[in-house]
Amino acid sequence: MTQHEAAAPLIYIVDDDASVRDALGALFRLEGFRVEMFDNGGEFIRRAQEEPACSILDVHMPGRSGLDILSILNAATYPEPIFIISGQGDIPMAVRAIKDGAFDFFEKPFDVDKVIGRVREALASRQEREEAGSGLSTDFPGADNLTPRERQVLSEITAGASNKEAGRKLGISPRTIEVHRARIMEKLGARNAADLVRIVLMRAGA
Repeated sequence: MTQHEAAAPLIYIVDDDASVRDALGALFRLEGFRVEMFDNGGEFIRRAQEEPACSILDVHMPGRSGLDILSILNAATYPEPIFIISGQGDIPMAVRAIKDGAFDFFEKPFDVDKVIGRVREALASRQEREEAGSGLSTDFPGADNLTPRERQVLSEITAGASNKEAGRKLGISPRTIEVHRARIMEKLGARNAADLVRIVLMRAGA
């Protein structure tokens, strides 16, 4: 994977209909997204908890439905926007999806341009909230290489939070914090947490 591809926003598409998955996947790739696709909820849930990302879920699937997955992921506090799509949608279902934390609800057949536009809006809104809520300085070597989520994790680490404390505040598991910490250290060339603090506090001309 090239550096450009790694920096592209990731989106998960979950639908048991291969034609829908393939069509959405192709369109989002053309729009510059990285795409991972799943035909069932079980495998997706594990991946979504490991690396949160914007998700598009079908309601009606074998096993866990899209609404079940919203509940399992606690979508209201999930750090990335989740969209629900359905070929048999109705108003009560849409209301439930939004109440359970979905960012939006689309009925099939849907307007692809509208779906892509709403995903971009959701991601832009999330990034604005993250940047507004983070007091982490960007004036340190390697800052531009970090994703918004990595900046959040780094802010917690350098403030002295444990993995458990950071995970609780950011709404992700301590294990996920560990994964982000390892990636941050690799990107910044830090050997340990103390080294991370030193790098972050280093200012041009200091």
